Amino acid sequence: MKIAIINGPNLNLLGKRETGTYGNKPFEEFFKELTEKYSHVKLSFFQSNVEGELINELHRVGFEYDGIIFNPGGYTHTSVAIGDAVAAIKTPVIEVHISNVHAREDFRKISHVSGKAAGSIFGLGLKGYELALHYFISMNKGM
Repeated sequence: MKIAIINGPNLNLLGKRETGTYGNKPFEEFFKELTEKYSHVKLSFFQSNVEGELINELHRVGFEYDGIIFNPGGYTHTSVAIGDAVAAIKTPVIEVHISNVHAREDFRKISHVSGKAAGSIFGLGLKGYELALHYFISMNKGM
């Protein structure tokens, strides 16, 4: 089973930026823990602050992988192109946000990804990534 984790803008600063909202653990450390805990799953990780690079990565993994865990960051609310990329690929996508975007500024309540994703997880911190991974594992067992 192959699962891709794709993170959008500013998520490279996890552990440094707004730790009250996003926590103090760098994503690389969390990803290492996740790969050790779920060694039976082939996990890949990609992060970019560039919209087109995120779209290219969705296209690259979107026809070969069993699932994509995607945190589009601020592009969630602004990028029709990223929403279109999620709609264009075959691999199911779970949208994950560390913070509860619905409890924040009004503009964050708009998502160009949610309606095209298999599901969305908001506000559960880094645990949201693990819950999305559990979903894909359970779906794979049912096949």
